[in-house]
Amino acid sequence: MTLAAELALAGLAGVLLNLTPCVLPAMPVKIRTILRESGSEASHRVEAAIAFALGSLAFFLALGGLTAWLHWSWGSLFQSRGFLAFLVLLLAGFAIITYRDVSIPVPSFAYTLRGHRLMEPALAGMLGAVLATPCAGPFLGGVLAYTLTRPESVTLGIFAAVGFGLALPYIVILLWPRLLGRLPSAGAWSLRVRQGLAFVLLAAAVFFAGSLVDGAVARGLWIAWAGLFAAWAVFAAVRDSGWRSRAVVGVFVALFGGSALGLGTGAPTGAIGWRAYTADRSAAAVATGRPQLIEFTADWCINCKVLERTTYGDPDVRHALRATDTLALRADLTRPDAALTRVLNRFGGAALPFAVVLDRDGAVVERFDGMFGAATLRDALLEAGAQTGRSE
Repeated sequence: MTLAAELALAGLAGVLLNLTPCVLPAMPVKIRTILRESGSEASHRVEAAIAFALGSLAFFLALGGLTAWLHWSWGSLFQSRGFLAFLVLLLAGFAIITYRDVSIPVPSFAYTLRGHRLMEPALAGMLGAVLATPCAGPFLGGVLAYTLTRPESVTLGIFAAVGFGLALPYIVILLWPRLLGRLPSAGAWSLRVRQGLAFVLLAAAVFFAGSLVDGAVARGLWIAWAGLFAAWAVFAAVRDSGWRSRAVVGVFVALFGGSALGLGTGAPTGAIGWRAYTADRSAAAVATGRPQLIEFTADWCINCKVLERTTYGDPDVRHALRATDTLALRADLTRPDAALTRVLNRFGGAALPFAVVLDRDGAVVERFDGMFGAATLRDALLEAGAQTGRSE
């Protein structure tokens, strides 16, 4: 594959990363930036688009450098409790700022450099990049695995392409705000949109806080969030008379109320009975001729939580596991673990979520990176179970 093709694929992976649940917490900040800039003159929008792109590129170039020279893995930042605590505070702060519709506090030096107006789009681009790093989207797992064998300069270029691709849809809207021209004029409905997005940010803060506290405290935080969200929804429904604003509130309740609570309550009842991955357990499965399903996950991986409630919770997947006597192992990378990271890399993984299905001999039947469906996993499990294993 030529370098141009590698960069193009990396850029496409960055664009498609916008479609994964993992980047959802960054959307309110990006939308806020777009709406604040949409009425500006063309030169200001160009400056904002450049600042947005530079924010995304700055983070991805830094991450690419850490990957190339220090051999960091995708999502390593989220294994740090200090970084997670900072991110929780940042998201909670953005939630308050968005709900109250106030400007982001800007350091005094930014005014001196005449860059105060560009601080928000740059921060939006950078925050979007940060929140994209816990999880892999379509093609991204393969792209990242490919960088492990490439020179440092190529790794930097690929990371930059991913960062630019991630920012590209928002850059296009910033440059051509007429793409939003069919939206009705601002009013009560736009106020509810802004407030609803603030609750999405607050839910993201609660989600990442769950990696720092025990289960009981995490559930308490979700209950508190649900109470605030319900109070806001009832208040808005009673106070607003326009159908648009009520429809907005209804959409937020339907889309984010149940989804956020689902992420906070763990896997659904009757889901797979995972066992912690160890090399000995995996070796014992091979010795006894059992297929294996190995999932690599982390508490801070939103896409992983979605998979637990969809793909892994599917009855057909559970039936295939039972029918083939497959051993389900879970490798938890919530905290740094060099041994598990080596196992992830050995199977061809470079980011979460990642899963691999092994046959009775321990050979790879199928690899899954990013989001994947229950039907493909079921088929892989049945194929692995159909293998006869080693002849005696």
